[in-house]
Amino acid sequence: MSGDNVNHPAHYTQGGIECIDAIRAATTGLNGFEGYMTGNAIKYLWRWKHKNGSEDLAKAQWYIDLLKKEASKNAQ
Repeated sequence: MSGDNVNHPAHYTQGGIECIDAIRAATTGLNGFEGYMTGNAIKYLWRWKHKNGSEDLAKAQWYIDLLKKEASKNAQ
């Protein structure tokens, strides 16, 4: 990995858009905890191929599973 690992890490700047910008757009209108879980799932899905592989996929799944539990609890 090259570049600025603090401000613009290579594993977060794929496809001409930075992950932080995609997370901001995807979490607009979500409440705090839902936004946090959604953002983290996106983060790990975004970088999995360029950083930690299947470990990042497992982390994304963990956040998605937690988000599903929270969403079903709030739907009742």
